[in-house]
Amino acid sequence: MKLDTRLRTHVCGAVDEKLVGRTVSLCGWVHRSRDHGGMIFVDLRDRWGVVQLVFRGENQGGNAELRERGKALRNEFSIRAEGEVVKRAPGTENPKMATGAIEVVVGKLEVLNTAPAELPFLIEEARQAGEELRLRHRYLDLRRPSLQETFALRSRTSLSARQYLTGQGFHEIETPMLVKRTPEGARDYLVPSRVHPGKFYSLPQSPQLYKQILMCSGFDRYFQLARCLRDEDLRADRQPEHTQIDLEMSYVDEDDVFALVEGLMVTLWKESLGVDVPSPFPRLTYADSMKSYGTDKPDLRAGPALFEVADLAARSTSDLFRGVADRGDRMKGLNVTGGAEWSRKIIDELTAVAQGGGAKGLAWTKVDDGGVLAGGVGKFFADISDDLKARAEAASGDLLLFVAGPEKVVNTSLDLVRREVGKRKGLTQGKPPAFLWVHRFPMFEKDEESGDWAPCHHVFTMPHDECLDTFDSDPGSAVGKLYDLVLNGTELGSGSVRIHRRDLQQQAFRVIGIDADEAERRFGFLLRAFDHGAPPHGGIALGLDRIIMLMTGRTSLRDVIAFPKTNRAVSPMDECPSEVEPALLDDLGIEVREALERS
Repeated sequence: MKLDTRLRTHVCGAVDEKLVGRTVSLCGWVHRSRDHGGMIFVDLRDRWGVVQLVFRGENQGGNAELRERGKALRNEFSIRAEGEVVKRAPGTENPKMATGAIEVVVGKLEVLNTAPAELPFLIEEARQAGEELRLRHRYLDLRRPSLQETFALRSRTSLSARQYLTGQGFHEIETPMLVKRTPEGARDYLVPSRVHPGKFYSLPQSPQLYKQILMCSGFDRYFQLARCLRDEDLRADRQPEHTQIDLEMSYVDEDDVFALVEGLMVTLWKESLGVDVPSPFPRLTYADSMKSYGTDKPDLRAGPALFEVADLAARSTSDLFRGVADRGDRMKGLNVTGGAEWSRKIIDELTAVAQGGGAKGLAWTKVDDGGVLAGGVGKFFADISDDLKARAEAASGDLLLFVAGPEKVVNTSLDLVRREVGKRKGLTQGKPPAFLWVHRFPMFEKDEESGDWAPCHHVFTMPHDECLDTFDSDPGSAVGKLYDLVLNGTELGSGSVRIHRRDLQQQAFRVIGIDADEAERRFGFLLRAFDHGAPPHGGIALGLDRIIMLMTGRTSLRDVIAFPKTNRAVSPMDECPSEVEPALLDDLGIEVREALERS
């Protein structure tokens, strides 16, 4: 790339053999330097790549003073160098560098800024530095070529999303960042109002209600790359603020949203990565996903589905297994194809994985070369071995794993074991992206503490047609037009077809304990919009950060967000959150009380 600016003519990564004999002006950071026989070699790095600079001494026809200035350069100095592009001497080419066939003989040098002699870490060794240190000096961490490539990919992906959705008739519309607090889901970040003492704005957890009102307003198709904020406990795939590709469509049902989003994903993977994604995506109901994989976000690449064992356990010779059903428990199994070769040490390691999901243990047996169940709990199933092998679709050389206990424990632990088996077997490597729709979620679930009904996703979801007349009288059996997009075992986004009528919305509110007065206080603006010919509508919110994380094969969102928070919701670089001046608190009418010491 050629950049005609006051300071540079080209970027480092674009200097090639076509420019041999030309004088170029380059800017960037000193990546490393070397003193070889009186000649100083400096690798200059910018966003586009690295190029080698040469400072020749008098013996090589150069300028001694300029050579000494080159010798004084240290890592991460910001410099401007002007010189002639020449071919490297035969045998000195570097095939690992895109610019490895040439070098630039420096004729002029300008140090634009210096750097400390002792850096917190070297750019090429940043991965060995602790994350807290790297986040404190994020401006250095972000100079790493791998992170530069990540954010270039993020930029391309964002542009592709915008172009695709605009081409499908969507308008990009910004919704407010200061919104009315409508308690739902995670905690809100609150913003005090100075001009309305005692009142607060909330930072949006999502644009949910505003995008529904945009549908009521006749825009038909809306999207934005929305910033969303949630005051919740963090983990590797959560941050207090994140970006989502948020979209909503009028006069649609589930299939319309599925088709639109599948086209978006196919486009993003093709344009950003050059990867062809097969479509249409497979679909699983929530009930089938939980039954077959023990999770509502299965990784389809990680091997066979789970199989039911409780009825077979009742016919075994083990008192413990025969009592599974009587205890109200479940028992499921997993067939590890070719796993009979695994040692007891590996099985013990898988047992620890299962225990991490709450299981008391992991039962096992192997199918030997003669088709006989050998070792572990196989002896208890000897009389029904053919039935068990048929259920598991097992063959000689397979390993069968079992968990018994409460349904939630069985599902959680075997899902973890299945994912671990997939990694150990290499089943998840080198495979095309495994997209999946999980749909027909329950609308409501019982709150474990209060026993009251709560929405599984949110309370604005349209019941499926067969539940339309009964979802409020029989919430436990109500199924909503809810759907999640899953990729390689990670939820990329959730969406639904929305309720668009006041009467249905008020019925849904009543199920979760919101009466008419409370509904009017919290959501009156939405209900009034429904009164004015609101169209049927639906949409989805797709996590852009998670998309980039999976595209790049990373495991933490902090690697794909420019300025992330730690798992304590702290930013080490700018030291936020921080205290503010007492005068400002007085102006806002806020008093900060000392937190009580907890015993």
